[in-house]
Amino acid sequence: MINYLRSRYPHVSRDLWLFTAVIASTGFITNIIESTFNNFLSETYGLSGMARSVLEFPRELPGFSVVFVSALLFFLSSRRLASVAMFLQAAGLLLIAYAAPKFNIMLVWLFFMSLGQHLFMPLQSSIGMELAHDGKEGRRLGQLNGIRTIAAIAGSGLIVVGFSYLHFTYRLVYTIAAIVCVGAGVLMLFMQPKAAPPAKMRFILRREYSLFYWLTMLFGTRKQIFITFAPWVLVTIYHKPTAIIAVLFTVGSIIGIIFQPLLGRMIDRLGERTVLAIEGATLIIVCLGYGFAKILFGDSGFYIAAACYVLDMLLFAFGIARATYLKKIAVMPEHISPTLAMGTTIDHIFSITVALASGVIWLTFGYQYVFAVGAVIACAYCISAFRIVLPKRTAA
Repeated sequence: MINYLRSRYPHVSRDLWLFTAVIASTGFITNIIESTFNNFLSETYGLSGMARSVLEFPRELPGFSVVFVSALLFFLSSRRLASVAMFLQAAGLLLIAYAAPKFNIMLVWLFFMSLGQHLFMPLQSSIGMELAHDGKEGRRLGQLNGIRTIAAIAGSGLIVVGFSYLHFTYRLVYTIAAIVCVGAGVLMLFMQPKAAPPAKMRFILRREYSLFYWLTMLFGTRKQIFITFAPWVLVTIYHKPTAIIAVLFTVGSIIGIIFQPLLGRMIDRLGERTVLAIEGATLIIVCLGYGFAKILFGDSGFYIAAACYVLDMLLFAFGIARATYLKKIAVMPEHISPTLAMGTTIDHIFSITVALASGVIWLTFGYQYVFAVGAVIACAYCISAFRIVLPKRTAA
């Protein structure tokens, strides 16, 4: 198949075709997991709401450990490390499906699955930029994200059809996801390896990248507000069923197919400073919509909150701009992958912290104040984006 595509599109490299297939696989796998995991936990282990909340800590802990695990595997190139990440995720999925009779055992396998997911997160950006022409990194990442979104919708569709008409079980769908993971890991092995950076470059914390770290920290805080509290507003404040959340997720994904490639081109044309400032300004509006639409418009405020939910999904794609910004300011090309890994760790330090703090704010003062804090964070993000200054040789 790859050889056929190369003959049909000779200007596209073999490695790019292989990596495109890997990215599509990750989108497919992610939506299979995300659309079934909560039901799996409830039906298999009978978790309470509080237990489900506490589960986020071990599930997100691998994100914190990414930079340390990457440092331990310093002898692997980014492409080989990506292959290891896919195999780890596959092993975790299979063990959850076939060897997790008790909740505590499942947590161990969940750690491996989540570690594979989080290890791959920074690598998909760094490898994607390796496969782009100079000055077209945003366009390439946008194209890959659009393909990932198409595959994600296919994963959701499989779950809907499978559980509605084909009597699928959780063991079956996690086996399917694991097989796709293994396939993606094998495809990564067929890519041309890049030389692994020296061990000292696997753990990088440099003053030159301080603005990147700061923007990543602010992203981590806003990310958890969306993941944890935005759907909770729709469910508990507007009393909407899970099906409505699924519809909104699907709408956001369909729009993302077109939006993400356009966003990539916009980054290359306007530059990271403008795009990230737009992200921050838009996020202010989104947070205010979540927090105060009900107060201002009553039950009709749901339509505003729903629009904010879809818009918030699209804003996640702006992470492309942080990755391309890092590439442009990198002192050495070998710094990119480990610095993105450090960014993932920083992101998760603050996302875990803000989840706990925001829960306290919600219970003590009300949900509006969670999103008021989110608006302040978005304002800081927008202002910080204007501090971006690119080297003259790569300025947009």
